[in-house]
This record gives sequence, structure tokens and C-alpha cells, in this order.
Amino acid sequence: MAMPVTSTPYDPPSDPLVLLHVDDDLLIVDKPAGLLSVPGKGEHLADCLQARLEAAYPGALLVHRLDRDTSGVMVFARNPRAQRIIGLQFERRHIRKSYVARVAGRVAEDRGQIDLPLIVDWPNRPLQKVDFETGKPALTDWRVMRRGEDETRMRLLPKTGRSHQLRVHMLNLGHPILGDPFYAEGAALAYPRMMLHSEELRLRHPDGGAEVRFHAKPPF
Repeated sequence: MAMPVTSTPYDPPSDPLVLLHVDDDLLIVDKPAGLLSVPGKGEHLADCLQARLEAAYPGALLVHRLDRDTSGVMVFARNPRAQRIIGLQFERRHIRKSYVARVAGRVAEDRGQIDLPLIVDWPNRPLQKVDFETGKPALTDWRVMRRGEDETRMRLLPKTGRSHQLRVHMLNLGHPILGDPFYAEGAALAYPRMMLHSEELRLRHPDGGAEVRFHAKPPF
């Protein structure tokens, strides 16, 4: 029987919380790379952003997740009503998300769209894979920000929110995200962190419905 693929040992950063916005309905946090969004299985995986936020703001409620190795803007709700409203915005794809990534190699085109359905690669979980028969729709717009000698800085605009979507889509484009512990190999893996950051998130505020925008500068 195949065993799940394991990542690097869990050694969460001890940095203090970086709060981007706090009001009666929302907690907007700049999540550091290397910290789980929610607890994993086992006491050694209990430390996570949700637990740290709950300690500082009792009653904070999860709305969505970022991968352990991804940094950037993440939203929590402060009450069930706000959680429900924001959750529906994610479900209906009304949230506008923008990521910055550094990927291996020089991307030839200036912009494009990746439309590849994804499903968990069960024998190698938590890895995901492209599957045109049973995969769930996954759509990513992308554009080149800057090209280096052997890497490209890109803006990634996911239209869906599948697990590992940006990571697998970049891999299938032929340009894995640098430092990705699951999908990068060789020189592309030899980075101190995964070079993927949730830079901006736009949503309708649960109190009144006005569009609000939250931004966190990439640390790379």
C-alpha cells in the first residue's frame, strides 16, 4: 500500500502575528511561510495560524486556507454571520485573489490561462494531479512580471480555489514554483522557502457590502 508523501519536518516560524486589518467582522492576517493554517493530525502539528489567532482574538473563525509553505493575505471572520457571508463569496468565486510567484526557467509567453482539472493523487497524497475524467475544474490566469536568467517572476490569478492549484498548474506549464517541497526538483527545489505569496485579496465587506482590498508585500 502506497504511503502519503511527506514534506519537510514541521518547524513553524515564531514570528509575531502580522495583522493587516481588524474590525468587528474581519481579521486580515499576513501568514508567514512555514506555518500551517489549521492544525494537522498529532500534537506536533497543533501550532498553526488559527490557534495563534484564537489566542489573541477568541472566537476567530476560519474562512479559507493557505498551504503551509505559502505566505500572504488570509481572512478570518470574527462572528458566524461574517463567516457565512465571506464563505459564500469564496464558494461563488466572487473573491478576487492575486499571488506572486517565482518559477523555474524563463516563461516564453507574456500571459496566458491554464484550464486543467485537478484531483488528489491518492497513493501520493497530499499531492494533486491533473485528471480530465474525474478532476474538478481549476482555472488560473497568469502574466509575466519580470524575467531573470533562469527564473521568472509571475502574477497568478486563480479563478478557482483547488488544493495546490497554482503549484500543479505551474508544474504543468513546465515552470514549477521555486522551493516547492512537493513539486520542484533539483536546482528548483534548493530555496529556503516556497516562492509563492498571496499578495492581494478583494472581497465585499460583510457589513454593508462595499468592496475592500487587502495587500501584503511579497517577502521575496
